[in-house]
Amino acid sequence: MSATILLAEDDASLRFVLSQALSKEGYSVRATASASALSKWVREGEGNLVLSDVYVGEDNVFEALPNMRAARPDLPIIVMSAQTTVATALSATTAGAYEYIPKPFDLEDLLATVRRALEGGPDAKTRALSTKAVKEERLPLIGRSTVMQEVYRTMARVAGTDLTVLVEGESGTGKERVARALHDNSRRSRGPFVAASLAGATAMQLDRDLFAAGGKIAQADGGTLFLEDVDEMPPDAQTRLAGLLHAEDANQRPDVRLIVSSQRSLSSLARQGSFRPDLFYRLNVVSIRLPPLRDRLEDIGDIARAFLVRARREGLPEKALDNAAIEKLKSHSYPGNVRELENLLRRAAALSPAPVITAGEIHRELNSLAIDRHLDVAPGDGDFDAAVSRRLEEEFAAASPGLPAEGLYDRLLAEVERPLIAHTLQATRGNQIRAAAVLGINRNTLRKKIHELGIRTGRGH
Repeated sequence: MSATILLAEDDASLRFVLSQALSKEGYSVRATASASALSKWVREGEGNLVLSDVYVGEDNVFEALPNMRAARPDLPIIVMSAQTTVATALSATTAGAYEYIPKPFDLEDLLATVRRALEGGPDAKTRALSTKAVKEERLPLIGRSTVMQEVYRTMARVAGTDLTVLVEGESGTGKERVARALHDNSRRSRGPFVAASLAGATAMQLDRDLFAAGGKIAQADGGTLFLEDVDEMPPDAQTRLAGLLHAEDANQRPDVRLIVSSQRSLSSLARQGSFRPDLFYRLNVVSIRLPPLRDRLEDIGDIARAFLVRARREGLPEKALDNAAIEKLKSHSYPGNVRELENLLRRAAALSPAPVITAGEIHRELNSLAIDRHLDVAPGDGDFDAAVSRRLEEEFAAASPGLPAEGLYDRLLAEVERPLIAHTLQATRGNQIRAAAVLGINRNTLRKKIHELGIRTGRGH
């Protein structure tokens, strides 16, 4: 069924151009130069989408937006404006607009936004998965993979004890969440949970921050002391910590349950001579190894949906993920692990105008991550070839012992093309004809690349 666009535009010539373009796309168009008429249509349930300038006649549409949103909360409202300021863009978002488009705009970009907005919200299955995610978001750890089930079993066995626990895992895998869950499910749950990072700490710093009166150990009395990054302690700090653990007299030892974390394997460090073996054996009473996210890709859907719930609780727009977006998320290796996935979804929730985040939007976010990580070469960091070589080395290392997924050539080219085209468009202030000339490609090719790579083309951006 053809959708109906409610078009509110004060400029008669632009109103005509937009009406013609929308009609050619197969949409029915009701056009007006009156904000009150637009509001009336919305209240009466007409139209599937609103496309309006900020100023229609003497009226400011921002003033009518809250009432339109209240009457039709699922109605996409796209706002256009020649007042291309930060204040205008923020006002549009605050008022509940689906998207803000600065003038002058590329007509194809506007039509693409209209099509995207009309694709609709989440289907029944997506809504059901989001409902389940609301419950799981409050869990300390999320995932049903085999490797995580083993983690849960070990946690269940030791949570009610006072045994020292060593939690190992790469940065961003959730080591502190494990420590907090062990504390919350122990007999010490009503006592304090105190965390302290030992990365780079000297013996003098340990004496001051941990052992002194009022230090972290005293603060944790009756509860749990979580010592992070014990693998980053220098030798003198290792010796001082070993001294505490050697104190067998009950009067000398504080009433503290000890949980420690390490990004690297302490057993390997001990064998290499860079970590005291006696300290390792005292810390390694019970060990829990958290797997990197790349080793439990089947958990990504549940984790991602839970993060979107958490983002909504913190004030970001409510979003869902379609199945293709979940599959796209699984294509990444996540060197930053769960923390990287959470940050990616926060950005997607903030920047995606649609209620359902698509695979295309995830693709753009992943490309941005790759560009930031591998191709941002600062002076003195080596040349462009070196940056690309590092990117390739990590790609093959992440796939070891196998080979990277098919399509490596296209993925790497896209990572280079996106910043190249984006910077050129910025330099030409969005003029695609001039940008195509600078790049040495025709405009149709440029427009195709802009669409494929998800590059914004608004002038002044």
